[in-house]
Amino acid sequence: MSDNFLEPADETQVPVDNPMEQMPGLCGHVRAKFQDSENGRQGFETRWLQAFKNFRGVYDSTTQYRDSERSKVFIKITKTKVLAAYGQIIDILFSNKKFPLVVEPTPVPEGIAEFAHLETPMDQAVPDPYGYEGDGRELPPGATEATRGLDFLGGLKDRYQNAPLKEGPSLAGEPQISPAQKAALNLEKHIHDQLLDTSAVNVLRNAIFESCLLGTGVVKGPLNFNKRVHKWEKGQEGRQYVPYEKLVPRIESVSVWDFHPDPSATSIEDAEYVIQRHRMNRQQLRSLISLPFFYKEAIEECLAKGSNYEEKYYENTIRDEDTEPAHIDNRYEVLEYWGVLDAKFAREIGMEIPNDLSELDQVQINAWVCGNHVLRCVLNPFTPARIPYQVIPYEVHPYQVWGVGVAENMEDAQMLMNGHVRMAIDNLALAGNLVFDVDEASLVPGQNMDIFPGKIFRRQSGVTGTAINGLKFPSTANENIQMYQISRQLADEETGIPSIMHGQTGVTGTGRTASGLSMLLGSASLSLKTVIKNIDDYLLKPLGEAYFQWNMQFNDDAPDIEGDLEIKPRGTSAVMQKEVRTQRLTTLLQTAINPTLAPFVKIPNLMRELAISQDIDPDSLVNDVNEAQVFAEILKGLQQDAQQAASQQAQSAAGEQGSVEQSGGVPAGANPNDPSGVGGGQIGTGSVPSAGEDNFTGTDQGS
Repeated sequence: MSDNFLEPADETQVPVDNPMEQMPGLCGHVRAKFQDSENGRQGFETRWLQAFKNFRGVYDSTTQYRDSERSKVFIKITKTKVLAAYGQIIDILFSNKKFPLVVEPTPVPEGIAEFAHLETPMDQAVPDPYGYEGDGRELPPGATEATRGLDFLGGLKDRYQNAPLKEGPSLAGEPQISPAQKAALNLEKHIHDQLLDTSAVNVLRNAIFESCLLGTGVVKGPLNFNKRVHKWEKGQEGRQYVPYEKLVPRIESVSVWDFHPDPSATSIEDAEYVIQRHRMNRQQLRSLISLPFFYKEAIEECLAKGSNYEEKYYENTIRDEDTEPAHIDNRYEVLEYWGVLDAKFAREIGMEIPNDLSELDQVQINAWVCGNHVLRCVLNPFTPARIPYQVIPYEVHPYQVWGVGVAENMEDAQMLMNGHVRMAIDNLALAGNLVFDVDEASLVPGQNMDIFPGKIFRRQSGVTGTAINGLKFPSTANENIQMYQISRQLADEETGIPSIMHGQTGVTGTGRTASGLSMLLGSASLSLKTVIKNIDDYLLKPLGEAYFQWNMQFNDDAPDIEGDLEIKPRGTSAVMQKEVRTQRLTTLLQTAINPTLAPFVKIPNLMRELAISQDIDPDSLVNDVNEAQVFAEILKGLQQDAQQAASQQAQSAAGEQGSVEQSGGVPAGANPNDPSGVGGGQIGTGSVPSAGEDNFTGTDQGS
């Protein structure tokens, strides 16, 4: 049960006047719909109950045993498979630090520009791509007809008021932003904070577990919840405790046993109504008085009349309360109705509805009924009106709201495994002991026939032959164990969850090789991918859209979240191997570095996806335009410093070379690094002096 409830969204959504004078008609309407839903789901209740018993390892009371059967063992493979599926799904969805939900602008956002960049002189030279001057269609670069005449920065105007921004994508590598993307990121952060504040992950875990076990999980909300925030402030007398309450959206998990939808609906979207059954004690019922638009007189009258709760046939089983004493003396059945009501009927019971609605029209209402008393009745407070429930099928049933779970898929395999194991145990007990054939006429009458070591039997005098013979029966346990293994493989195939995924050793066949094991795990991933896709479509996307609508309607303190945005779940993308995804994104980034292709690639989005694929917070890596401008200036300064240092080094080298030339150490034009040691000078040609000539210093060889 929720702790708080939505107040009417506008003045027309007011509760019913004079609740004590109305309306057995409304109570009868709600109870009739409740009975229709109960009748429509009886077959599903039977299957849920059997699935739960298989999970718990409990035989049904109707299970038939042979007179010779002694073993009542139950092999809990259903429990193992359900927990394996649940663990894999939770690991895929919530292994990352962020909730698997993102907000992105639509491909062509309306009302806000897709891109804006720092204005440069180059922008003045860009021709108008939309025609000739004076044709009435002048639009700035990057604009569309949808953004014409609107503030292209939207709610981000104040944030970037000092930045010389121009609408359109970057033309020459200038830092740029995406105003539409910024609005999406702001809303995404708000939704993630709200989910974290209300422990939404724990709620979703409960719903997903019930989806794995029974085939269907249910999440309710988001509804308004006043969260108490603990705060300390430093005052004149020291720290003072000044708590306050803030309005946050909260979701809750609803058990399928308490969820009663329109039996003719195939999804929650086409359901005419939904009824949630509450089981309340006196304190819980009394606490409703303090909540908005609950009728105090009606609640007090219900309390005065006493309990009206009638326990269902399945409740003791699902609570494991076989020996529970009478406990329903102080319990009350309260039905919470979300659905349509004829406008004519609504006016008859005192509801104020718009006058432009005809008697044939219908209105969405929320009503709480206990016995013959209406505890609350208001128009649906959501704008647009919606039924605040998300139904999660593990495996989609094409003609029902209810799904099919792991336990139901392997029900036959579970039954076969139990039967063969029981037979194997009974046979081993028989084959492991002797069966005695006793000729009582050969024994003295009145003896105890119990057999134990050292036992002595007295025979009749003079009787010959063997009085007691031991017989041994053959063992058929191997055949039964072989059938058990076949049944276990059948369970793997029926559920799409191979035993290797939940720790079974001794895998045979293709699973003994690395490639075979990879194939098994790959097949399991394909099966789970279908389940994750169902969670994306039936839980994450509608839940994200509900949070989006809640923030638009009730969150006036969140700036810069308006825009043409859409909700995208990220559960299915997490199934893809991270290594493959990272490799593909890296290759695309290398391609986008090409200056020719860079203007056509959303580099910030690409960087965000690359960070997400490596479990890194993208907000810690991708800069906004102000940060980009700062870093661009820093890089520009570093480049200028490097160029200045290189220039100074060249000038210093040239100065040293000139000083050497002036000192005469090296001839002009000589290369000081010449390995010949002659400075690179030119040696002229000439003749060697002969003996007797001037400058001859050698010895005359002829003497």
